[in-house]
Amino acid sequence: MAVRVRSDRQYRFALPPERLWERMSAVDEYRTWWPWLHQLEAAEFVTGARWACVIQPPLPYALRFDLRLVEVEAPTLAVARLDGDIVGHARLDVTQAGDGAQARLVSDLAPGNRMLRAVAGLARPVARYGHDWVLDTGARQFRQHALALEP
Repeated sequence: MAVRVRSDRQYRFALPPERLWERMSAVDEYRTWWPWLHQLEAAEFVTGARWACVIQPPLPYALRFDLRLVEVEAPTLAVARLDGDIVGHARLDVTQAGDGAQARLVSDLAPGNRMLRAVAGLARPVARYGHDWVLDTGARQFRQHALALEP
């Protein structure tokens, strides 16, 4: 049976959805926000864009994958497909929440190669930990770096 890592996370931000989207789509700044993002070949945050990524969670391996944005409707929706060491899909919805915005990230991912499937099958909690670490650390670092100058 394939190991799947599903998540449904919600994050609140004290700025309007349009401004949150503007910061989230600043692809050229991603590597300065996230030191665990070792490589990123990405030009735009638009439908049809393809990104080549290498991430290094606090585990003894790096993950290489391509991310394709299959649907982007600024400033509210981004849907992506992943292929490589990680396969699956993710969806980001941004909505108004009081005076600010809420970002909801839903993903369904799995190891994409034999070695990672074996590791994840034997150590399911390790795969979950790596996934959760990237999401939680990524959200914290986004707040620290991408939103540092926001009022």
